[in-house]
Amino acid sequence: MGVTGSTGPVLDRDEVDRALARLGAEHEAIETSLLALQDHAGRRLLEGAELTGVTRERWAATDAAITLLWTYFDAYAGALRTAREIRTRRRWSSHEDLVELSDLLTGESVTLAAAPELPGGRAKLSERYSLSTLVDRMNDLYAHSLDMVVAADAVWSALPARIDLLAAELQRTRQLAHSVGVRPGEHPAGDDLERITRTLTRLREQVVSDPLAFWKPAEGSSAPGGGRPDTTVYDREARALEDVRREIDAVLEVRKDAEARILKLRDLLSRADRTLAEARSARVEVLAKIAATEVPVVSGPPTVLQEQLSTAAEYRRHARWHRLSPLLESLERKAEDELLRAREQLTAVTAPLAVRAELRGRLDAYKAKVARHGLAEDPELVEKYEKARRMLWSAPCDLRVAEQAVLRYQHAAAELFGAAARTAGRAGPEDRGGPGA
Repeated sequence: MGVTGSTGPVLDRDEVDRALARLGAEHEAIETSLLALQDHAGRRLLEGAELTGVTRERWAATDAAITLLWTYFDAYAGALRTAREIRTRRRWSSHEDLVELSDLLTGESVTLAAAPELPGGRAKLSERYSLSTLVDRMNDLYAHSLDMVVAADAVWSALPARIDLLAAELQRTRQLAHSVGVRPGEHPAGDDLERITRTLTRLREQVVSDPLAFWKPAEGSSAPGGGRPDTTVYDREARALEDVRREIDAVLEVRKDAEARILKLRDLLSRADRTLAEARSARVEVLAKIAATEVPVVSGPPTVLQEQLSTAAEYRRHARWHRLSPLLESLERKAEDELLRAREQLTAVTAPLAVRAELRGRLDAYKAKVARHGLAEDPELVEKYEKARRMLWSAPCDLRVAEQAVLRYQHAAAELFGAAARTAGRAGPEDRGGPGA
């Protein structure tokens, strides 16, 4: 480094003292920042790590920038030290001293070896800087260097520890899965655990060697270290592990209440069988007692479900919980559906008997109404009632014909009710036993 003269305005003693004070304060601030950067944990890790990818490329540039920073700082400090020496030669600086100080403090007085040019560019042997230009250069280099160091340190501080915690949870989950028979190749959850293990191992290696590949800069922010670690892959695997854990918890729950669930399934299928047996008996009765009616055929008992129930009991005896869990869930749905289907068949088969019971009830209700109106001995009504009754209480019963007979009895009774009402309406007070009788 060299110090050269230049022409420009000459500062007075007060201006020189103010400039020295300002430059001295900047020197202290820059030195503090550089020492903090030098001692930054992220920088020390970067210096000793085996880096790959984008981090290796950026660290090579950043390391060179930090070296250049110290070169600039040493030149700046040397120029400031020279200026202070000139100022302290005598209490009242001479004109020659003020000219030299002005050139040193405000002119391009610092000469440094030029930084390497880009390929194709014109090489320079040296460059000249003013102290203010050096400060700007150092601030810019410091901001870019600190940004890279802080970003790498933030990723290293956040992700590896979280990955290690997730890996520990993964190991506990694998042990638990093994205890209930959830193994790779035998259960999807076992395959998921293997995949999560491989992904986390690979993720940790990538994070350690290339942390900047997992850094998301903040949009619109120019502050050093503005951004956050990219946890997309980690979050996805954490959710996948949670899904596996819930599935294993379900298997554990199966182990705890498997016997009670199997007993409940046996009861459901037994009720379905009894309902179907009742439907078959009812069908025989309907065919014997009801004529001219289509009666649906009743299906047999669900042998497949009984076989699956036996398989479930076998799984329970051999502690194959990972196979028992989905089988029980499927059987529970199918058993409920089977009981519902059996009840629907019983309802469909007994529908003609229900129709006959409804017609019988309607016939008896009208007979009671006829009696209340004093028409129980009416020959026509007696004849129609007996005819409808014989049809409904004899076998086989033709429901269509019986229903017509009941309707004829109802219509006849309704006509008599209407006639009686009209007769009562034409009768005078004396006929009705009124006050004038």
